[in-house]
Amino acid sequence: MNVSEHSARPEHPVRLLVSDDLQRSRLTVFFRLILSIPHFIWITLWGIASVVVAVVNWLCTLIRARSPRILHELLSSYVKYVTHFYAYLHLAADPYPRFDGRAGYPIDLEVPAPERQSRLTVLIRGFLLIPALLIVTVVSGNLNSRLSYGRSSLASYGAWSLLSVVAVLGWFAILARARMPRGLRDAAAYALSYGAQFYAYAFLLTQRYPDSDPLAAVPGLPTRADPVRLELSDDLRRSRLFFRLLLALPHLVWLALWSVIVFPCAIVNWFATLFAGRSPQSLHRFLAAYLRYANHVYAFVHLIANPFPGFVGKAGSYPFEIVVAPPERQNRWKTGFRIVLALPAFLVASAYNALAYVVAVLGWFSALARGRMPRGLRNAGALALRYQAQTHGYLLLLTDAYPYSGPLRGDGAPGEREVATGQPSPSGEPASPAPATAPLAPGAPVSPERPDVGLS
Repeated sequence: MNVSEHSARPEHPVRLLVSDDLQRSRLTVFFRLILSIPHFIWITLWGIASVVVAVVNWLCTLIRARSPRILHELLSSYVKYVTHFYAYLHLAADPYPRFDGRAGYPIDLEVPAPERQSRLTVLIRGFLLIPALLIVTVVSGNLNSRLSYGRSSLASYGAWSLLSVVAVLGWFAILARARMPRGLRDAAAYALSYGAQFYAYAFLLTQRYPDSDPLAAVPGLPTRADPVRLELSDDLRRSRLFFRLLLALPHLVWLALWSVIVFPCAIVNWFATLFAGRSPQSLHRFLAAYLRYANHVYAFVHLIANPFPGFVGKAGSYPFEIVVAPPERQNRWKTGFRIVLALPAFLVASAYNALAYVVAVLGWFSALARGRMPRGLRNAGALALRYQAQTHGYLLLLTDAYPYSGPLRGDGAPGEREVATGQPSPSGEPASPAPATAPLAPGAPVSPERPDVGLS
């Protein structure tokens, strides 16, 4: 895909608007579930009514090829309200939400006016929703927990979707710092954006399919100079070869054998870094090659990249490249407690791992049918693998910079438009990012003017 092709792609008509400042009240966060009880009751009642309205709207749209305005507005208000409440419940926003889905919430939603729709896609909308249902389940949680939030909500809250993991980790972070980490907030915003687009499509508020691209979900994406970062030069074309897993079998065997050697090397590297304050050059080089190779294999298996990878993890040899910076001085306290400190990152990585598997399954069908990987799926998988690579790099002591859990500029192919609110310039080049997306060093100090940057 070239730059002009991506830049010309129109925005999704259902768009998340983020004006949250990351500040949180420790008191309301501590009692967030209790404070949400009135909303649990109201969303259950409104959800039941919305299902009935959605059925009537489906019949009307099938006949008229357009959703009646009054039904469209009722369902739009419900989807907006669910987005506000989910943002509040999962700590992506702080103010107590209204009960009517009124505009103005820090995590808000823009829904288009009724538009003409294809009767055929309206007729088979339930069937078309199946792929999106797989994605919304791993990023936002159980479908039933949205449509009927009362009895099932607290039970399904423990399902480890990306949104629920973010909420649990954000709860502890806010109690400690009175702030929601930017990366966690943006990961939640991605889940909320996809969930809102899913329900807008299901309720016939739009005929545009949900966009799984994280780079199009969150406005004002930051750029960070992480010691473990992703460089992606994939062109989206895929071979229709049916036997991708069989082709990857030699790599999976070799990766398992390499992992046996990596484990004792990682232990030696831990002791060396603990005493010297820096990873030895030879161990760092070996572990970095392993990390690169492992992600070449993962990208091939999950269809994030197409070429058959080499077996040595050579730098710059693959379209999905994990770039590891040379050894730097590391904090001994962070080194000593690295396994404990890495546990939150592994929770997020497990949620992203589920997303990567869904991307692989859906991408496999798409590649067989079209010979291409959808850009949104590719970028969702790239985010998942990049975060896992940073987590493994952190655990292997290649860096003490904590993994960044939200989408970043650079998770897509070079030169692509990566800000949801950006528009192509008259020359056809991608829009420049907003000031808040200026490059950041990992762990950079937070300034009063830009309170949302430099956080994981």
